[in-house]
Amino acid sequence: MKWICIIAALCCGLPLAADVSQCACDPSKPETMKARECSLCNVASQHKGEGKFFVLKDNNPRKPNRWLVLPVEHGEGPHHMHEMSTAERVEFWRTAINLGKEKFGEEWGVAYNGWKVRTQCHAHIHVGRFIRAAESAQYRFVRTVEQFPAPEDAGLWIHPVPGGFHVHAGEQIAETVLVR
Repeated sequence: MKWICIIAALCCGLPLAADVSQCACDPSKPETMKARECSLCNVASQHKGEGKFFVLKDNNPRKPNRWLVLPVEHGEGPHHMHEMSTAERVEFWRTAINLGKEKFGEEWGVAYNGWKVRTQCHAHIHVGRFIRAAESAQYRFVRTVEQFPAPEDAGLWIHPVPGGFHVHAGEQIAETVLVR
């Protein structure tokens, strides 16, 4: 029965080990930082003193056109965007949007996956070219970055439209709206 569930999950494309809710990353305890899900936490540690956020090219060879924006600071356990102050969140989104504009002009998109599918404990925003065919009617129009929600249980993806942004929330996997 166990094998049937695993095979069914693989066939449905469900991530098997992507829930970071039990993340044990603790920079004060180096032994906890060896887990795969802590690898971005380790990278963030190398950027101390370089500002609040840094940019990485996604190292997944299946995503050659993607970038990540990450906060330098991190603490214990999973790092959730909703735990940031409003000012930090706004700066985080703005950093990602500015990178998107620099790399993709007005075709940018940004995505933040929900914690149930994240493979990394460290908070990060995916930046890439938005796939226009991914647009759906399930969005909230906002005019400013300050109006972006603070995602708690699910992910969200955002792209520009005349006069503001479409914010699509409520899905766990958000990054699939960006060109790989």
